Amino acid sequence: MKTEEGSSPAEKGSPSEHKPGLKEKATHQLREFLVITIYLWALFVLLVINQSVVLALAEPNYQAYGFAIFNALMLAKVLLTGEDLKFGTRFKDKPLIYSILYKWFIFTLFLIGFHIVERVIGGVFHGKSIAKSFPDVGGGSVQGILSLGVTVFVALIPFFAFREIARVIGHSELWSLLLSRGTRIYTLQSRPQQ
Repeated sequence: MKTEEGSSPAEKGSPSEHKPGLKEKATHQLREFLVITIYLWALFVLLVINQSVVLALAEPNYQAYGFAIFNALMLAKVLLTGEDLKFGTRFKDKPLIYSILYKWFIFTLFLIGFHIVERVIGGVFHGKSIAKSFPDVGGGSVQGILSLGVTVFVALIPFFAFREIARVIGHSELWSLLLSRGTRIYTLQSRPQQ
């Protein structure tokens, strides 16, 4: 990707490129963590609101809102850890749609698996059996589980689309495209064939 003002992220990596220090890496990780947390928190709060409306609850479930922020914090860390462990990088050199869909699928399974393990461990810690600790995902019915799974699955599409586009064109370029006024001309550089 080239802009009128500078080089593409693909041209970076030269010996003169700035290597981030520990402080810069920590700042970047914290920023990533906060963005992911806010996105997941908004998603979980919307799911709690949806559940309240569907079940016609008279009083809001404040405990569910607390769990929404707690789960957002935990799952943001899980997502960052998964990325650090290189989960979902199988298609990173293929067309972008493959990488987006693959990460979307892998991390959705990763998040669901983490949620189940978290609930089972919490239940066992509180003296319940593993079977009784197993979460009633989506109300426990097959339709509820599928509904919740599809909702989370679809809600993560824009999240991974933006992350993968930023990986390819660069975070600053993506933010510039989204937030800058005026018209900029961007062209994609073709990668050399191997």
